Amino acid sequence: MGEVLAQVMSESGDDWLSLMPIEPLKSQCCGSGCKPCVYDVYQKELAQWEEAKAKKDKSLLTKQKEESSNSELNPDTFTAFKISSVEQLTEDTYYYKFELPENSSLGLSLGQHIVLRGMVNGLEIQRAYTPVSPVNAEGYFEVLIKYGELLMLASGTGIAPMLPILQYITENEDDETFITLVGCFRTFENIYLKPLLQDLSRYWNIRTCFVLSQEPSLEKLPWSYQENTQTGHITENLIKKMINSCRRKPFVLICGSIAFNEDMTRCLKSLGLKEDSYFVF
Repeated sequence: MGEVLAQVMSESGDDWLSLMPIEPLKSQCCGSGCKPCVYDVYQKELAQWEEAKAKKDKSLLTKQKEESSNSELNPDTFTAFKISSVEQLTEDTYYYKFELPENSSLGLSLGQHIVLRGMVNGLEIQRAYTPVSPVNAEGYFEVLIKYGELLMLASGTGIAPMLPILQYITENEDDETFITLVGCFRTFENIYLKPLLQDLSRYWNIRTCFVLSQEPSLEKLPWSYQENTQTGHITENLIKKMINSCRRKPFVLICGSIAFNEDMTRCLKSLGLKEDSYFVF
């Protein structure tokens, strides 16, 4: 259908504008340094569109789509795959199975992740997932996607990839995902984007907590922070407390220094969480 339309359309400016790639919204970038980033893909598609327009050759755009349907993954572009089945495992966990043509495989190494891009409620979303299917699986790959409740463990600038997720959920009235954000900083003054985090915490489904490793006392903190802030370091007991306070078992997102990520992963494993229950940026 796409090829036929491209061939019969006239060469008017309006036709070319309708084929022009749409620039991503800021909320569509997860901020975790994905390769390619949604902006990288946009710039590449824009350059291809400009070349096709200059040459007045829409077949160049058709060729681009044909190349994207190849099953071999390319770090510089997205590849289209068909969802063959969706199985609901629990109240908030879904098992997605994607088809690969001609019994091909993804060719990933153990532990590698892929970035999935798709339309959700009219917004193009990009997220990283680690396939749960065997590394040598042929003709398909499977991804476990959880919805419902998120626990975010962030240290310092590791809060950056959490913000687009928070903003997307709060901007979407139909999204009832409950989020607990635990931000770890040295002192109160070191907390990034305090006004934004305070605004987000006013939503019914967002709660924020802070752990300050070098703050001597909470007495001088604004009263609005004292109740949800503690001094010291984040511990396994605190993580357990946060998990138990969630309405259902949360999916955990982790981002910080290498040492922080390793500590949080160790704590989660000690608490019995499996690898498909958390993601490290």
